[in-house]
Amino acid sequence: MHLAYPAVLAALLFSIGLYGVLARRNAILVLMSVELMLNAVNLNLVAFDVWLRDKLHSGQALTLFVIVIAAAEIGIGLAIVLLVYRNRGTADVDKLTDLAERTGGPGREDQAEEAEKKAEAAA
Repeated sequence: MHLAYPAVLAALLFSIGLYGVLARRNAILVLMSVELMLNAVNLNLVAFDVWLRDKLHSGQALTLFVIVIAAAEIGIGLAIVLLVYRNRGTADVDKLTDLAERTGGPGREDQAEEAEKKAEAAA
């Protein structure tokens, strides 16, 4: 078997996964794209392991390790996405800006003072 076939297929899978991570807004689709990228890496690991005829089968062992890490990542990631969806009603990544760093705007202390002033003015 030529090494070019699995390498080209892995490059295609990785490219599709990268596009999915960069272009999608839904958190579930982003997680699926990350899994696609990890599977492309696994395909390369196994293909190079077979091509190099490694006696220890290091590529296959590393592939099993990546699969275990990917399973843990998808479990934790889905739990986080479900909690965010339950609390916010959306899984849109662009709308989740609570933890985003704000530059140029007032800090939390300024916002708290402004809220107190508005409350006093309303009373």
